[in-house]
Amino acid sequence: MIHESKLTKINLYDKLNAAFVNLITPEMPELNEIRKKNKYDAKRPTFDKPLPMPLEMVQIDGVTIRMASSVVDQNKPTIVFLSAFPHTILAYAPVWHQLKEDFNLFAYDMPGFGASASKKEYMTFEFQGKFLDTFLQFFDIEASHLVGPDVGMAAVLTYVGNYDHSIKSLMIGDGPGIYPSIDASVMKKMVFSSFWRFSFVVAGHGALVESAKNICNVKYVPNRYEMSDYKRAYKGKVRNAMQWFKRYPQTVPKLDASLARITTATKIFWGENDAILYKENANLLHDKMPNSTVEIFENCGHFVYQDDYLKFAKMVQQWVTKHD
Repeated sequence: MIHESKLTKINLYDKLNAAFVNLITPEMPELNEIRKKNKYDAKRPTFDKPLPMPLEMVQIDGVTIRMASSVVDQNKPTIVFLSAFPHTILAYAPVWHQLKEDFNLFAYDMPGFGASASKKEYMTFEFQGKFLDTFLQFFDIEASHLVGPDVGMAAVLTYVGNYDHSIKSLMIGDGPGIYPSIDASVMKKMVFSSFWRFSFVVAGHGALVESAKNICNVKYVPNRYEMSDYKRAYKGKVRNAMQWFKRYPQTVPKLDASLARITTATKIFWGENDAILYKENANLLHDKMPNSTVEIFENCGHFVYQDDYLKFAKMVQQWVTKHD
């Protein structure tokens, strides 16, 4: 565990910039009402300290990434988790804790995201899909189950839509897949406005992490260790991260065109109160994917794997058991 004195803290500058984002986000009043209903207390983290995960840095095909792995039995099902933005895989710690005894688990921060190395050329759906293929081959992972929320969803769909694979099932949600998507205000700013992308770069990594907490969680309260990890991970990476959003209008239509040929069993999950990509996207995605089902997480925001981590872990457990 990181010593208190070494934590990277959300400072006043971060909080002021995040407060400004709150002011220009029309979804905030509704989110605040939901938090009030949930008795959300930003000063009381859900966990005082993160549950342990075996984090490590590795280099794969010249790309340095942070990952975690736990192999309990070669005969047990294998699940691979991809990171969300602007989280790191540490955000999966509560879910990891629920699943680690019964499944072989892998998770990684995608190149350009989280604590992994960042380069401009990493920030495309195509690169992320190819790297997922490389990751699975590097660790000889076959017949696995993929979990991809948020930006991880684009990587998963790009991979299964364009590569030969032995994936048994997918669990995807709260991310890009259909075109046109039904975007909330912050997503529209990052995708369609060079001014706002530049503004996020100027505001910095701390403001980005703090804003994400304010907009994407309605139940789960991250602790200072988690927030430190997220902020530390994105230092110097926001400019490159914005390239992913800049390319969104050109890349999502290609993803949309591939959906009908993805026949892998797919669980689509979405937060009822997602204020990044509205929940209507879940059913639109379901309509285009021939072997999919939808689960809406009631009273949850964009980060459903945190807001209702117990239900999310149960969903993963039941889905994988059914489709292994």
